[in-house]
Order: sequence, then structure tokens, then C-alpha cells
Amino acid sequence: MSTDPEKHGAETDFSRKMSYGDYLHIDTILSAQHPLSDAHDEMLFIVQHQTSELWMNLMLHELGAARADIAAEHLPEAFKKLARVSRIMEQLNSAWDVLRTMTPSDYTTFRDQLGMSSGFQSLQYRLIEYALGNRNLAMVKPHAHDATASARLQAELTQLSLYQTVLAHAAKQGQDVPQELINTPSNAPHQPDDRIMAMWARVYGDPAAHWTLYEMGEKLVDLEDYFRRWRFNHVTTVERVIGFKRGTGGTGGVDYLKKMLSVELFPELWHVRTDL
Repeated sequence: MSTDPEKHGAETDFSRKMSYGDYLHIDTILSAQHPLSDAHDEMLFIVQHQTSELWMNLMLHELGAARADIAAEHLPEAFKKLARVSRIMEQLNSAWDVLRTMTPSDYTTFRDQLGMSSGFQSLQYRLIEYALGNRNLAMVKPHAHDATASARLQAELTQLSLYQTVLAHAAKQGQDVPQELINTPSNAPHQPDDRIMAMWARVYGDPAAHWTLYEMGEKLVDLEDYFRRWRFNHVTTVERVIGFKRGTGGTGGVDYLKKMLSVELFPELWHVRTDL
């Protein structure tokens, strides 16, 4: 049997046609790694973070579309996109397993080359947090030097967060949602609210009567579950590689990351489980 793909109908002449590499701009992607040292593991460190940024780019694409779908009452489409975001988070979680093959000794061979650069400064990560509702305005400061980045953050802050959009949908369905929580885009992290707790208690107390909201709640819990795992894996990876040293960006390293573990994106959806 011939192994020549051309004999089986495959195109092999791309002198005037778009190829796989052309479509995906593979040359651009594969030429974007520029280690600053001769250390073997610096390439791993760069690729890990670049691929994470690519996945986060897709997350923002999906979160933006899901938010628009919810606002337009296109719930099945929104559910599909939110499920996809959870699967993306699963990929980001798996990536830590690769980075954890780098030992403390490996990291010290190039850490000084990073200067003050740090994942703490990731614009896309900040946009994801803002989209989900963790809107800590102090986190705009690391991007103040970049007009384009600042504009993207400010544009996000002019929109209702994903959780606000869900609550606005619940209000349209006749649920008792305080208007002050959904009338204007939030400019601070969402705080637990007893009135929202009561709403979710009604939904979870009788799922059959509120099935769409019940499913929405579970999609949000699923997403935050993976997000929490990502934060936890981040903490354990950093502790494994640098111990309790300060982060390259000046944060407290592991101590700072551990504080982030307590952040709840959709607190009422977690707290309501205690009362059911």
C-alpha cells in the first residue's frame, strides 16, 4: 500500500495555496521564544507561560460571548461556552504538571534574567478576573504604563460582570434581585449578599421549577471549581520551585498566592450549599 499522501488525494503543492503553517502563522508563534540565558529550562518556562496566555485569550473570547448570550437570553448557547471555559481551565491546570518538572536548581539558573517581570502582571489574567467579577481596582496599576492595556481594563469595567449578567437574567425571570446589584457595572469584588443567597436557596430548593437558573448556577460552580484548582496548583508549584522567596514582581510569593485562595467569585453559590 502506497504511503505517498499525494496518491491518496492529499494536496502537496502549496506554492500558491494557503498551507497549515500559513493559516496558523506557525512561524510567528515558534519564533516568539527568546531565552535570555543559556539555561536549558528557560525554554520550558517561556513556553509554559506563552501557551497559558493563548488559552486565556480563548477564555476571554468565550466569556465575552457567553456574557452576551446570557444578556440576550440565549441560554443553551451560553451554557456551551461556559462549559468550554471550564475545559480550558482544565488544560491550564494540567500545564502545571509540566512546569513542576523544573526543580529549584533548574530555576535558579535563569531566574535573575526575569527582572521584575511576573505572572502577577498578566493583562489577560486580570481581564478574566474582572470579567468574572473579582474587580480589584488596585490591580489596574501594574498596567498604567501601557495605554492599550489600561484601555482594555477600563472597557471591561464599563460592562456588567458575568455574575451580574446572570443576576440580571434571574431578575428577568421574576427572581427578587436587588436592582443596585445589577444596574451598574461593579467596580469592586462581589461580596456575599443575603438577598442573593435567598434567591439561590429558592432555585436549589426546587430545581425542577427553576431548571434553567439551576443549570446556570452549576455551570458557574463548575467554572469556579476549576479556577480554584488553578490557583491552588499555582501556589503548590511556586512553593515547590522557590519555597517562600519573594516573587520576581515584588509580591510575597507563596504567602501572597495563598491569600488569593480565599477569594470567592460566586460566594452565594458556595454558601447556599450549607443551608440546603
